[in-house]
Amino acid sequence: MIRTLVTASLLLAAPAPFARAAGARATDPNAALDRLCTDYWNTHLRFNPREATSIGDRRFDALLEDNTPAGIERERAFLANTLAHARAIATAGLDARHELDRAALIETVDGEIAAIECHFEEWNIDARNGPQSDFMNVPDYTTIGTVEDGRNYVQRVRAMGPYIDQTIANLERGLAAGKVASKRAVESTLDQLDHELADSAAAWPLAAPGHAPHGWSADDEARFTRDLDQAVTAGVRPSFARLRAFLATSVLPRARSEAHPGLSSLPGGLDAYRKLIRVHTSLDRTPEALHQLGLEQVARVRAELSTLGRKVLGTGDIAAIQSKLRDDPAMHFATADEVETKARATLARAKAAIPQWFHLLPKADCQVKVMGMHEAPYSTIAYYREGSEDGSRPANYMINTYQPTTRPKYEAEALAFHESIPGHHLQIAIASELTGLPEFRRHQGVTAFVEGWGLYSERLADDMGLYSSDLDRIGMLSYDAWRDCRLVVDTGLHAMGWSRQQAIDYMLANTVLAENNIENEVDRYISDPGQALAYKVGQLEILRLRDEARQKLGARFDIKQFHDAVLENGAVALPVLREQVEAWIAATQQAAGR
Repeated sequence: MIRTLVTASLLLAAPAPFARAAGARATDPNAALDRLCTDYWNTHLRFNPREATSIGDRRFDALLEDNTPAGIERERAFLANTLAHARAIATAGLDARHELDRAALIETVDGEIAAIECHFEEWNIDARNGPQSDFMNVPDYTTIGTVEDGRNYVQRVRAMGPYIDQTIANLERGLAAGKVASKRAVESTLDQLDHELADSAAAWPLAAPGHAPHGWSADDEARFTRDLDQAVTAGVRPSFARLRAFLATSVLPRARSEAHPGLSSLPGGLDAYRKLIRVHTSLDRTPEALHQLGLEQVARVRAELSTLGRKVLGTGDIAAIQSKLRDDPAMHFATADEVETKARATLARAKAAIPQWFHLLPKADCQVKVMGMHEAPYSTIAYYREGSEDGSRPANYMINTYQPTTRPKYEAEALAFHESIPGHHLQIAIASELTGLPEFRRHQGVTAFVEGWGLYSERLADDMGLYSSDLDRIGMLSYDAWRDCRLVVDTGLHAMGWSRQQAIDYMLANTVLAENNIENEVDRYISDPGQALAYKVGQLEILRLRDEARQKLGARFDIKQFHDAVLENGAVALPVLREQVEAWIAATQQAAGR
């Protein structure tokens, strides 16, 4: 899983260069598309300034996104204008690379419009990705070196209080329209806010960003410390208290029950869910078709797990396998240090192996980093955080060491391979370092490609001989079953009226994940509809393409070249991925004289 940034405050209309470029009558459609892509990306970063900071673009470090209705509408209108101009560029005049650029731009912008039109801001409350968590993570990707950097950081923190107040106003608007979050999401967020407000503001990560002064005078240092303390204590902290009071008094009494947590319980929710399926998978699939696919995949992996269980644990009975793995303390970590040590060793082993399986390799490094306790109790077991484009900050494999005795040892390797190498880091870092592509294609992409590659990497690691034992391979199968279950559970929750407990029970019966992990995951699917569908859909397509390439190329098949064909154009839509792999197959056959 990749942590995305959801941010806030004070942006105006799209900058003038966009209007000029988009309206220009260019004789060269390739050049016109280049300008449109550049203007889209620059304006996208202005609307999403924390995303800019996270990739090392410092132009908007003082800003947050505008989460007012007017600001959200400005972004939607800008995207609609961009989409219209992209579609108006005829493909007949484009070369092959620009045809791909146009298709990617249309897919990206169309998805962003669909997501905006779902109006998550009117009801979504999330302990994992809400502002009370996201704001605490800002120092992790902010570099403060110069005095100006310090001023920008303080200005951004000052904007957080107004952002929270606007969040409350957005939720009030949703309540009036009959839209409200699930009860468990509200309760978890209240618990998170209670813990944060119980700490002094000075102890918050937000209030203590690391910085290495360059030419700072004593007055500059004192001013920065004073201004930041005031911004946090007089601005952010009171806004957190207001948010907590609003959630407790206005939202919790009306929150969706655990019996009806899905989108289909909201006005217009089922239509929104269908849009989100297209956003995350890049395919036009129905909830019913994805649900059935999940049921079929669960049956397949249960058979694999039964076979491996006989070899490793002396039983092929799924319930007995689950009991042995879940109930034996020896199968779980004892300390947080053990969790971290295992993560570091697994990542190091993967780094050493990848040159044998990939031509394209990233220059950027990936390091293990432990989640802060402001987020760990409410977060998933790990996630990937992209490094900065300028190389000043490495990518991080973020691990959760909270309650280590609930963390299974046998899942740790599959987790690391997915989130770091050969998974997210390899794909995302390679994409960000590609040359000759528009910036947006280097940093954005379809969820089914990104998460499909991560899940593909778990199985690829087995081909690479990276798993330490058959017990760790059981972890791989459990994780595959987990993603199969997501197809069943996500569609069940949001389109078929499943209860929260029904989703938990299904995953308990069909994976060997720890129960606390399952509960956190189900709550994640409730708060982030459709995202969970991307993993298995993307993985299956990559595996299909690899099998087709092997069959057509025979002895000429080269796994390194296949991986290059998949990764060399960034995270494209799945239909586009198929086109580029088929083109590579045809070129390889032609070069061989076939």
